[in-house]
Amino acid sequence: MTTGIIILVVVAVLALWAVGIYNNLVKLRNNRENAFANIDVQLKQRHDLIPQLVATVKGYATHEKEVLMRVTEARTAAMGAHTVNDKIAAENTLSTALSGLRVSLEAYPELKANQNFLQLQGEISDVENKLAATRRFFNSTTRELNNAVQTFPSNILAGMFGFRREPMFEIPQADRATLDKAPEISF
Repeated sequence: MTTGIIILVVVAVLALWAVGIYNNLVKLRNNRENAFANIDVQLKQRHDLIPQLVATVKGYATHEKEVLMRVTEARTAAMGAHTVNDKIAAENTLSTALSGLRVSLEAYPELKANQNFLQLQGEISDVENKLAATRRFFNSTTRELNNAVQTFPSNILAGMFGFRREPMFEIPQADRATLDKAPEISF
């Protein structure tokens, strides 16, 4: 009789322990999704500003058509991405295209003095800084989820319930130096 009770208590404790681990994994996954929703808000602002920036630049940089096309195409691809992983890849491409645009614009002193351009550049700089902060938060929540998914004993339940390691929102190594700093506004 006591052996049966002990077995039931052990089974109950193990079941509660498993439920706790599962609930923690769900919480971590939801935190990651919420963090990406915050990134989506900033990306929407970024996507809304890009056509204005491109239109302003077009008047000055008529022979920079290829750079402007890359920015426009990258924006379209970023807006069409549906999964978190697709959005991460598309946004990295857009960031690269925007950094190429910033480099090209250095040759246009009259554009850099244009008030509309300066205002747009300031707004984009603000959005980029907010994006950097939300990316850090997203990567922090992703790291927490990945730790739970990969460490014992939660990795056992994670595998059973389909939780898996998720990618960070990382900028390609080649673009890090350019994108880690806010765009410069010079007069």
